[in-house]
Amino acid sequence: MRHNRRLRWAAVPIAATLSFLLAGCTQAQLHGFLPGFQEGEPPVTNHTERVAGLWVTSWIVLLVVGVITWGLTIWAVIAYRRRRGQTGLPVQLRYNMPIEVFYTIVPLILVVGFFAFTARDQAAIEERFAADDVDVKIEVIAKQWAWDFNYVNEDVYSPGIQAQLDRDAADGSIIESELPTLVLPVDANIEIALESRDVIHSFWVVDFLYKKDMFPGKTNYMSITTEREGTYVGKCAELCGEYHSLMLFNVEVVSQAEYEDYIQSLEDAGQTGQLSTEYDRNQNLPGKGAPESNEEHDAE
Repeated sequence: MRHNRRLRWAAVPIAATLSFLLAGCTQAQLHGFLPGFQEGEPPVTNHTERVAGLWVTSWIVLLVVGVITWGLTIWAVIAYRRRRGQTGLPVQLRYNMPIEVFYTIVPLILVVGFFAFTARDQAAIEERFAADDVDVKIEVIAKQWAWDFNYVNEDVYSPGIQAQLDRDAADGSIIESELPTLVLPVDANIEIALESRDVIHSFWVVDFLYKKDMFPGKTNYMSITTEREGTYVGKCAELCGEYHSLMLFNVEVVSQAEYEDYIQSLEDAGQTGQLSTEYDRNQNLPGKGAPESNEEHDAE
């Protein structure tokens, strides 16, 4: 009884200290210093909070397990160290059933728990919007080493080139104004179709805390709701060749009025219609029509 009372009194200051520390944390600290959060502002997308929660909670659980493991290891090293004057081996213990059950069941619970929460969040993140709920449809086409953006509903497009190095800058920085830019309206349900013209790429917007691979001949989808205006860095996250590091882009989340102005600017520039994946270098590989071309050439 006295032991339980001591534990209770010890728990009170510990809980108070944790509450005080957490209350003073910024948004960045509460979310594990991950990008995508600003003090007093909503997350960038509807999935950002979920991804950060899964990440931070997993690390907290793993840290607790690590502290317990390190503590027990250090305690065993100190408590069972060889004392002066001792010789031979200490008493050997085997077949401690409670301990064996403990270190079998607890890791199993942790693995099942991690899997369950990850599967739950993954299912929510990967769920596509119903057709009637989509406000804006975007098609992103990756190519070595840049990005093309089709605005499907508005039937306009924006072609991109790979990042250009600023020759006048001593640090070898890039020209930001020439990066491909995907413009999205805020507070809108966005469906992004992801295509590749050549090799495997990966569409990654850092502040979205979300990326997805792009495969030739296969369409992947991202469904997000934009919640905060701003400019966010994007890049290819799959090693795709010599200039992979220059396969950069930006995402600008703007007001609906600014979005409409941008679409109008694309129309005024004559960029109407849709770019396609029709040009695919993989069609030139052996077995993809080359023999027929050779036969025609020989016949001529």
